[in-house]
Amino acid sequence: MLQTKRTAVTLLELLVVLGIIGVLMSLLLAAVQRIRNAAQRAECGNNLKQIGLALHHYHDAHKHLPAGCSYQEGRHPQPHMAWMARLLPYLEQVSLWDQAVTAFQVEKFFEKPPHLKILGTVVPTFACPSDSRTLEPAKVGALDFGLTAYQGVSGRNQVTRDGVLFLDSEVRFADISDGTSNTLAVGERPPSTPPNFGWWYAGWGQSKDGSADSVLGVRELKKTLNDAYSKCPNGPYRFIEGRIQNPCDAFHFWSTHSGGAHFLFADGSVRFVAYGADSIMPALATRSAGEQVVVPD
Repeated sequence: MLQTKRTAVTLLELLVVLGIIGVLMSLLLAAVQRIRNAAQRAECGNNLKQIGLALHHYHDAHKHLPAGCSYQEGRHPQPHMAWMARLLPYLEQVSLWDQAVTAFQVEKFFEKPPHLKILGTVVPTFACPSDSRTLEPAKVGALDFGLTAYQGVSGRNQVTRDGVLFLDSEVRFADISDGTSNTLAVGERPPSTPPNFGWWYAGWGQSKDGSADSVLGVRELKKTLNDAYSKCPNGPYRFIEGRIQNPCDAFHFWSTHSGGAHFLFADGSVRFVAYGADSIMPALATRSAGEQVVVPD
């Protein structure tokens, strides 16, 4: 009987096979990551579309957009409430809105009971899946609070208030003479580090005006005296790439996506704007300055 002679696999051949498998695995993992990033980016943009619909429904009901942050020198029945909280009835969150109204009737300061349960609630529409911090309550001291990845566009900065969402604003679509398709309403900006800024429910912001907390200018100025931001420049800040670890990136629009950030325009459309468009951001952020600008694709 003839016997077939077996040949052993050499070490070199084994290393080559392992190398090929390693390359294939790295390519597969990279492809999976790209698909995941694309899905997260799409979901983030879809959240802004839902916010845009809610803003339009709010305008239909009240004949103006919500205040970016409510205060009226402390006289407002819901002081420091953010514009996002006012959209709750139009985002299938009527129960949460009713709780908020009742809470402010009992206590005006949002960091005391009975606000605490609402303050710590995560609203998925205000979160971005590419930033896991927005998907669960954050904690500062004994407080839990829900974060948001979005900021209302106050205009050039918190002083000019020439956008559509700012302190005690009640902007009508008719007031946006630059055109709703050419005017920014909401944009991406991850919560700050530490997470002092970026609460969807309510907040003081830098100067009891909600700035950097629920509303932001495209050339924002740093006004806060919080020690965590003491080394940050005074601004004006620009639309550039940021890092979650950098506290100074709280003062400008950016996203955890590559290359730019999503923006909701006042007409309800959502576009991904590249950082290269920084030079036209002031024209896009103002509602009635009369600039002629073309929004890049």
